[in-house]
Amino acid sequence: MDKRILIKISGESLMGKANYGIDVSTINSICKEIKKVYLKKYQICIIIGGGNIFRGIKGASEGIDRSTSDYMGMLATIMNALSLQSSLEKLDMPTRVQSAISMSQIAESYIRRRAVRHLEKNRIVIFAAGTGNPFFSTDTAAALRASELDCSLIIKATKVDGIYNKDPKKHKNAKIYKKISYNDVINNNLRVMDLTAISLAKDTNIPIFITNIYKKNSLIGVLNKKGAYSKIS
Repeated sequence: MDKRILIKISGESLMGKANYGIDVSTINSICKEIKKVYLKKYQICIIIGGGNIFRGIKGASEGIDRSTSDYMGMLATIMNALSLQSSLEKLDMPTRVQSAISMSQIAESYIRRRAVRHLEKNRIVIFAAGTGNPFFSTDTAAALRASELDCSLIIKATKVDGIYNKDPKKHKNAKIYKKISYNDVINNNLRVMDLTAISLAKDTNIPIFITNIYKKNSLIGVLNKKGAYSKIS
């Protein structure tokens, strides 16, 4: 499906300039960028992280059992998904939230065929609770859902323009990789995305684009092959 794409939004990007939590004005501006893509008749899936509310690995390092900690992180993604849903619908984009953890009062359970039907009816589908399993990141959930739903590409919307050869905040001469292979990302342990996610995207041949969610027209720019981004393929 050339017109079916998955956008992975990190939980941290919803914080804006705050240290934690959800910044409503930041979510609204992200949703305006998503609308530019929606108006071009793309079928849009969204995976949302939960790091702005709770980070599973950090909780585990501070003494909470890792599985329990990861489930707490999944619950954080559900809060983010609901806030994103509310903002998207205010901009006249119909949405459905599907959760990998059963939570029937506030979200549908994830069913692949139902998700496909929503996409065919031009509803944006927001996938919450990652894969529903501990030890798997929301990056891996993004690669999994994109593979299951036959998406043509994944856009990872982050706080940076793409993948650099060194930290651009520390080195002014850092260069952005316009294109890089899955193998180079894996072999060089480039932490742009979970390595399990990169491996899965490689197996199913889905390109991943890294771009800056805070920059105007960044999402539509990737689809039009304009602006700053890195492509993993």
